[in-house]
Amino acid sequence: MKKQIKNSSKILSFPSLILMLLLTPLNLSSQLNNEPIRLGVAGLSHDHVHWILGRQDQTDLKIVGIVEPNKELVARHAKHYGFSMDLVFDTLEEMIAETQPQAVAAFGSIYEHLAVVEACAPKGVHVMVEKPLAVSMDHAFKMKSLAEKYNIHLLTNYETSWYATNHKANEIVQAGKIGDLRKIVVHDGHKGPKEIGVSKEFLEWLTDPKLNGAGALTDFGCYGANLITWLTKGQKPEAVMALAQTFKPDTYPNVDDEATIILQFPKMQGIIQASWNWPFSRKDMEVYGSTGYVISENATEMTSKFKADKNKQKDTLNPLTNPYRDPFALLAAVINNEITLQDYDLPALANNMIVVEILEAAKESVRTGKWISLK
Repeated sequence: MKKQIKNSSKILSFPSLILMLLLTPLNLSSQLNNEPIRLGVAGLSHDHVHWILGRQDQTDLKIVGIVEPNKELVARHAKHYGFSMDLVFDTLEEMIAETQPQAVAAFGSIYEHLAVVEACAPKGVHVMVEKPLAVSMDHAFKMKSLAEKYNIHLLTNYETSWYATNHKANEIVQAGKIGDLRKIVVHDGHKGPKEIGVSKEFLEWLTDPKLNGAGALTDFGCYGANLITWLTKGQKPEAVMALAQTFKPDTYPNVDDEATIILQFPKMQGIIQASWNWPFSRKDMEVYGSTGYVISENATEMTSKFKADKNKQKDTLNPLTNPYRDPFALLAAVINNEITLQDYDLPALANNMIVVEILEAAKESVRTGKWISLK
């Protein structure tokens, strides 16, 4: 990403800006457009919607409309967050016509992402979806075509995009401090969506292979594919091998709950471990190079060791600040032309096209038991 501050001739590269944010927390919101971005919300069945509904104290975005046909779900959220039922519409087309949003954030099933882009793109409305971008390459190609044809931003949100440790790890990698990349291992998972108590509406489509694309393989495998694509600056693996199993068939009869994806690069390996079976929730990453390693243990704690060091180093970082503290601050900054995404950046379309290609190859590998080459 590149960050350009208004009324300044200096352009900061993304790694430099991230380092500045880590070392000296700044409040950049005053540099954004004073008018809040008009945001529509498409769907309430994804539990990540609490992120935007609970963000009412921020002024960079304003929710102008909500689309959700499930009235029981709407009533439940309206009671909890106190939003007016006047904001709620039956269809996305109706909401766009009535409220004229600048952007729409999708919080329905992954399968529904295509329909959101189909409704928004021709009207010039930007879109941000929850991870992953799409359930298939067919959907992804259609979404990409529409975004390019109508010149809209199409972003994908991952929780791990907002981890200070991941940005610091990327800075270390790009600076060559650990040498040539040799192996990246990404772990993402928890006890399982039912076990951790997700909403019934979320669980219903999350465990549907059509609506979610797969089980844990999609739900958590996408994180590793996204991070590895970013760290390698958009390099696509030569081949993909995957193993997916269902250890709890009574709970998840239609989808996998355990998956391992291996990515083959010319001089590096990527290993993605996705699980709905782990005793504890975890989202961490290990990056190994020819002369050192860096491990993101969580959002703010990391461990590293370089060739010249006798001992490993442990660091606790400050959380990222505006406009990198959450997906909505970033969305506002992108729309306000404060940030230009590079193709391989975490929310960017080009990165997430590769993510979907990796996931689709992984599912084909599970089906055939073979390595799948990526063209």
